[in-house]
Amino acid sequence: MPTDDVEPASALHQVQPASSIQDRDLRAVKHGDAFALLDPHGDIVASECAPEGIYFRDTRHLCFWRLTICGTYPMLLGSAVDDRVDAMISDLTNARLTNRQGDRVRNEVLHFGRTLFLYHGSAYERLSVRNFDESAVSFSFEYTLGTDFRDMFEVRGDTRKRRGEMAQPVTGESTIDYFYTGLDEIERRSSIIFEPAPDYLSSQKVRFDVTLAPGERKVFYTRIALDGSAATNPTRAYLESYRALRAGRRKALDRRPLIRSSSSAFDEMTSRAIADVTTLTTESPQGPVAYAGIPWYCTLFGRDSLITALQMLWYDPSLARGTLLRLGELQALTDDPEADAEPGKILHEIRCGEMANTGEVPFRKYYGSVDSTPLFLFLAGEYFRRTQDNETIDRLWPNIQAAAGWIEDSGDRDGDGFFEYGRRNQGGLRNQGWKDSHDAISHRDGRLAEGPIALVEMQAYVYGAWRAMHELSRARGEGNAACEWLEKAEDLKRRFAESFFDSDLGCYVLALDGDKNACRVISSNAGHALLTGIASQEHAEAVADRLLRPDCFSGWGIRTLSRDEERYNPMSYHNGSIWPHDNALIASGFSRYGLQGAVDKVFTALFDASFYFEQQRFPELFCGFGRKWGRGPTLYPVACAPQAWSSAAPLYLTQSMLGMSVCAPRDVHFDTPQLPCFLSKLSLDGLMCGAESLDLDVQSLGPATSVSVRRADALINVSVAL
Repeated sequence: MPTDDVEPASALHQVQPASSIQDRDLRAVKHGDAFALLDPHGDIVASECAPEGIYFRDTRHLCFWRLTICGTYPMLLGSAVDDRVDAMISDLTNARLTNRQGDRVRNEVLHFGRTLFLYHGSAYERLSVRNFDESAVSFSFEYTLGTDFRDMFEVRGDTRKRRGEMAQPVTGESTIDYFYTGLDEIERRSSIIFEPAPDYLSSQKVRFDVTLAPGERKVFYTRIALDGSAATNPTRAYLESYRALRAGRRKALDRRPLIRSSSSAFDEMTSRAIADVTTLTTESPQGPVAYAGIPWYCTLFGRDSLITALQMLWYDPSLARGTLLRLGELQALTDDPEADAEPGKILHEIRCGEMANTGEVPFRKYYGSVDSTPLFLFLAGEYFRRTQDNETIDRLWPNIQAAAGWIEDSGDRDGDGFFEYGRRNQGGLRNQGWKDSHDAISHRDGRLAEGPIALVEMQAYVYGAWRAMHELSRARGEGNAACEWLEKAEDLKRRFAESFFDSDLGCYVLALDGDKNACRVISSNAGHALLTGIASQEHAEAVADRLLRPDCFSGWGIRTLSRDEERYNPMSYHNGSIWPHDNALIASGFSRYGLQGAVDKVFTALFDASFYFEQQRFPELFCGFGRKWGRGPTLYPVACAPQAWSSAAPLYLTQSMLGMSVCAPRDVHFDTPQLPCFLSKLSLDGLMCGAESLDLDVQSLGPATSVSVRRADALINVSVAL
């Protein structure tokens, strides 16, 4: 493999792991623009480049938060995230102790219950302590704490020549305030208040001296304000925030269908997926949007948010509506090479930390993704088919027209009729498809492709965008425009087949480089061509066959790159790893062409893999090593978990297996439905179609599959094509 093509990591702003997240068994909670990454005790013990901490708007506010009992670490009984409120729950007990008076305390007589959650710019912790001894117990417990106000890109591994200034902490009877003024001249503040007041308080440690009678319980509350305000009323604020969080989660679930099956493991997997997408969903001024993932990408990413919304569309179309409206609001209006922005282009990423504000990283409002814009149009078309929401489409229409204009005017960089990318800011991303590692696009001999680069999936997404423009224009009564968009789509489909399908490979090539030489590489990108229908049936079947051969299919899923390719590395980010969302998009394409057996193979592999993931949570990616007897999949060291488009994958895979489409105002259709081999029955209760709903059962009956309606509002039409 060539070794002289590696760009400096500092220019790429990619995650540069100092150690693996996987050896820490971390727990994540989130609300709005804040998230926390904690160890199973509920503690934070972070180094400069370790991800643990409490973050707000791309800044780590707390890097150290550790509970001790009489100076010793408590013993962990168990911990979990309570999905009802997205709260971290830890149960702890004491080892044998010597208190401040020199008295011995027997082990395992004190129970410590910790609950930590986030709500509207504050972190809340409740510590409940109960004495299970037969006699009174006196002891102390301490919090050791610290803050570093590091920018997320510093935590990810970027180096800085200088930082802002940390002020002296300000302490009161029950409060600690930390202040940091960044190079962007913004003062950031962490304000902490304890209730009841500690017996000892400094800027780095607080101590509570406690005496408990037999069976007695005491409760201690902490509030950490991250949004610049002063923390007040920790007990009252905790209780009010907890109730509000619980009510919000219930409301989110009320509008969604209930999924039940013959497999408790499948039900657990889908429940985990739904809970994680709900956690990552943030309420924007325009509606709900999914942030990409924790810890590295807890912000709005155009591509990630659009694909997550697409995967969730049949289940909850409100996410697609909010995503489209929010990205429309952030659509580029001017030409800005530093941000890779051009009028009509859809956002890649938005950041609000110090380094983005100073320009140390180019991502304050960054548009360096080539596929966000056609995916925006494709999702708009799919959303309209799902909902017939004319009001939202009318509101979006100027954004839709501007996005289509960008593809036509700027998407084709060299005028050859295909759609390419080439960065305009050398500090930005070299590759601007979903595989945006600097070495992700290469030729068969390992040489990196030079731009402008026309990715195979970009052509498919544009085809889907033109088809969406055709349908939306027709629905608006713009018949001539509708015909023109359809002609564009069909012309692209014809030329795509001629230029991208390689009969010797039996597959689509990865890309065309700037000299129009094909990157004759077998990659998962080829499967994305099936998603929007640009492939012929013959080519779709060939691609499915090729991607399910052992060099591409590991037994746990489809690799990003065939193991026969020069750049294959199963531990790499994009050159041989396995991404659940990638597999889900490919499987949706298989389903479009009636290849349900191929869908089953992919879904079953990922389902089997889920048993080896914490709480059956699909990570951002995992390594592409082949499946071996008695061993699970190999984890990727710094994968986000949860990651929105991975979390949404089980729901999209379920839709693909069923061949299900939901089209307002009243049509639910199943095309060659089939259950995966690990299910015999699947029930959907409360599936919405327009303003109506229905309950249905899908059952495997030997080689056949039945779809039966248990309840339906009178206006819904259910059809099945076998």
